Amino acid sequence: MCLNTGHPCDCLTDGNPCEPCRMTAKDRETEEAHLSNNINVESQAGRTCEPEPNIPSSVVAREKGQNWGRMLSGIICLNVLILGCTLASGSAHNDVNIKTTDLQMYLIVLLLLTSLWMIYYIIFTSRKENAVFYQDAHAGPVWLRGGLVLFGLLSIIMDIFKIASYVGYLHCDSAVKVAFPVVQLVFTLVQTYFLWVHAKDCVQLQRNITRCGLMLTLSTNLVVWMTEVTEESLHQTTAPDYPENITKHSKRSEYIVKASYGDSECKCSHTSCSIFKEAYYYLYPINIEYSLFASAMAYVMWKNVGRVADEHGHHKIKFSLRDIFLGPVTGVLLVVAGLATFIVYEIEMQKASSDDDDNEKAIMMHFVTNIIIVSLMSISTVIGCAIYKADHREHVYDKNPTRSLDVGLLVGASLGQFIISYYTIVAMVATEAKGYLNRLNLALAILIVIQLGLQNFFIIEGLHREPFHEVHTVTVVSNPYVLQPGKELSNLEESDTEIKPDPASTEHGLHGHAAEHRHKLSWKRRVLKEVCAFLLLGNVILWIMPAFGARPQFDHDTETEFYNFSMWAAVVNVGLPFGIFYRMHSVASLFEVFLTS
Repeated sequence: MCLNTGHPCDCLTDGNPCEPCRMTAKDRETEEAHLSNNINVESQAGRTCEPEPNIPSSVVAREKGQNWGRMLSGIICLNVLILGCTLASGSAHNDVNIKTTDLQMYLIVLLLLTSLWMIYYIIFTSRKENAVFYQDAHAGPVWLRGGLVLFGLLSIIMDIFKIASYVGYLHCDSAVKVAFPVVQLVFTLVQTYFLWVHAKDCVQLQRNITRCGLMLTLSTNLVVWMTEVTEESLHQTTAPDYPENITKHSKRSEYIVKASYGDSECKCSHTSCSIFKEAYYYLYPINIEYSLFASAMAYVMWKNVGRVADEHGHHKIKFSLRDIFLGPVTGVLLVVAGLATFIVYEIEMQKASSDDDDNEKAIMMHFVTNIIIVSLMSISTVIGCAIYKADHREHVYDKNPTRSLDVGLLVGASLGQFIISYYTIVAMVATEAKGYLNRLNLALAILIVIQLGLQNFFIIEGLHREPFHEVHTVTVVSNPYVLQPGKELSNLEESDTEIKPDPASTEHGLHGHAAEHRHKLSWKRRVLKEVCAFLLLGNVILWIMPAFGARPQFDHDTETEFYNFSMWAAVVNVGLPFGIFYRMHSVASLFEVFLTS
């Protein structure tokens, strides 16, 4: 067949196409290739420009609404915090015309608004069936909520003591100081119930309102925390008027009167005021930790608003001390020894007429006790990290707001103790660490830096490991009556009659193998649990001592003379509250690592 229809010829039959036929065939191939390229380009463009059918416009609108709600709630939190920080810092100085009652009135407004929102949330979620369709299984474990309830009850007792003490000054002082602990008591009751019941919620309705309410709750707790930390810090570090005793600890009782009432001429109308003041003073650290616990739980709830939580991946873990002995026993001994030395140290530091030699002996005892505690904790942490290297559990990579917050708080809070330690190291090295107290102080600061780094690694690694699972051994028993290839039935029967194994020995061998297998699986768990229990109790005593008044940073005067009092007081007052919170947060994180181990 000739391709050139205008000029027919017999070129194709001869096998030698003429020039017109060759040009026609070439043009047809070029045109087909061009058409196929155009079709491919159009199909690809259609695929790229075509909208995804699986993403409806309602989802896009919902994402925009979520971003708007997050931004609005963040703005609310930021403004509440900045205003609260301004009032708290201003009321702490006598030369600033901001009174304590001004700060307390602001706190009363915040506490009332937050309590009203929490009551509204409780009623709304109980009446709306689909308001909370999902729950985050990792958020608000029962031990954390139990600790919150315990701290809440002790905070309520502190508020009762405050009310009983402030009532004696109503005749000569502002009634706001009585109204504030009353409102705070109601707020603590409402918030404790709210977080106990709803800590796991992933709210699906009224998301923006819920986000704003949770950020209001978070910022209110942080303002309360800042207020109490400021008062507690000034309580411990008020510089005396006479320079020869500038670093001593003798102004505590005087500052209680000054900080609480501000008027030395106002006398209490009943005789129990001093008892109540001393009682609620020692409950201040509990209320500080309660505010931080509540802030952390409110933040996790805020992150979970609108979240579709995973329905798998959470394992029910039970608390058990089976086969755990060395860690808890040595930890308890450490706590008892630490408490004994801490009490002796505090009694010696509060004596009005004590010799310098007695003070130095008490400070030396405190330094030595802390060095021993921190050294033992560092050694046990190294053992735990070595176990992690030999451990083959999988790492957890899924997104979890609770775990992310735990890691962030752990690293962030440890910066406070790092700052104090490095300032101490610089001061000791610059002064050549003369004297045994300076050398002990330098050794303690270096050990604390090492222990913080090791403990952070240990806890973070433990939080990112899958929990241990019980492995049940499977016993495989061979059946002698199954024919093997190449064996005849007669040979099998003959061998069976000749060789009969002892049932007792067979059973012993099987059970011995199973027991050995279980031992190989459980030794890592036992060592990790021992390490976690010891570190947990070590952090407890390291929390108790600074939280309830130990201030070797001011009782030992090298840093005060090197940096001057105002600078060193600012460093300690900023870093120490974070260091105290770090120890309590480490206790909570180590307990979780203990459970998953």
